[in-house]
Amino acid sequence: MYLSDARAGDRPADTTGGSARVRVVAGNVLALGMVSLLTDISSEMVTAILPLYLVFGLGMSTVQFGVLDGVYTGATAVLRLVGGHVADRFRWRKAVAGTGYGLSAVTKLGFLAAGRSVPLLGLVIGVDRAGKGLRTAPRDAMISLSVPPEAQGRAFGVHRALDTAGALIGPLAAFGVLSLALGTYDAVFVTSFCVAVLGVLVLVLFVREPAGEVAHRAVSLRQAARLLGPGPFRRVLLAVVPLSLATISDAFLYLLLLKRLDIAASWLPLLPVAMSAAYLLAAVPFGRLADRIGRTPVVIGGYGALLACYVLVIVGHHPAFLVAVLLLRGLGYAATDGVVSALAGPLLPEEQRATGLAVVQTGQALAAMAASWSFGVLWSALGPEGAVGVMAAALAAALALAVFLLRSGDFRSGKSRQNLNGVTGGT
Repeated sequence: MYLSDARAGDRPADTTGGSARVRVVAGNVLALGMVSLLTDISSEMVTAILPLYLVFGLGMSTVQFGVLDGVYTGATAVLRLVGGHVADRFRWRKAVAGTGYGLSAVTKLGFLAAGRSVPLLGLVIGVDRAGKGLRTAPRDAMISLSVPPEAQGRAFGVHRALDTAGALIGPLAAFGVLSLALGTYDAVFVTSFCVAVLGVLVLVLFVREPAGEVAHRAVSLRQAARLLGPGPFRRVLLAVVPLSLATISDAFLYLLLLKRLDIAASWLPLLPVAMSAAYLLAAVPFGRLADRIGRTPVVIGGYGALLACYVLVIVGHHPAFLVAVLLLRGLGYAATDGVVSALAGPLLPEEQRATGLAVVQTGQALAAMAASWSFGVLWSALGPEGAVGVMAAALAAALALAVFLLRSGDFRSGKSRQNLNGVTGGT
């Protein structure tokens, strides 16, 4: 029902040009990885200084920051669906992804125009995240369609490793630019824009639209809605959305660590480095592990690491806890970010791959937005420790639900259509 009959892994080998085709596939994944690396350098330069700028520079309360942080996290939601559906319906995956990358690049200059205006900053953040919403599902669909089903975890692991290398470099670049520019935020925004433009150029010049045997089929909204019917894809969706609803955003996590460990605010841009380093080192091994033992246990383990991270935030006061929290957060990302896409992708037909992945990502984005808003209110009402305790309890409940929903499903790579379609019971 949900698997295409024409999957890359089911096609016979091309004995005349097989090696060339392998190079093209590998090149496509690597090119998309380089686009993400450059874009993440640009994005993380801004992300690294944003809490410092908004909370310490503009004096925002935790409730105000929670609203803007929620916009930053969830503004991608609706456009993920639009981007995924347009990319599938008109087979414009590269064009839609390129539009999203270009939109995010331009908005880096918008921070200069917004100045200290909170409404304008919210608008710029929303437009920037709208660009992310447009590009994410088509990009992941191109990755998924460029490799056979049994290699999904490795492909997404390679992409996320390059993406995370950008996330590792970005905060260091922001810290360096701020030091050289004597704390001038405008210099960070201009540098971020230039790096983002390089990412768009790599996409235009080196990324190819994957060809598929079902590429001629148009996708209607009614067909897309059928993805939500009973089956393994819906079980994945219902499992991952509550997990996102119980996830504390990175920005709030950094503010928590500053408060708990009494760290100088000027060091805030460097906090993501340890997390990104752990993510970078673990992304490819976790992707391979997911292909070998199954993607469900890896995802569950990743959110288990996040739960341990929450516990350490509550009980820890020593600087060593800072490193442990950031490492656990990075390992959690490595086990969940690309692996969720690798889990859901093969459950979808080729002509609806971007749409289906957009549905999952939209659910996660909306849940993350609600989580940021809720956490800001909880912090104001209960204090930081109480707020983390509530989120920890919610995450434990969401983990139990995810285990229940995915317990009978065999979501391992390379399984036959009959095996996957056999897991359609329940919700």
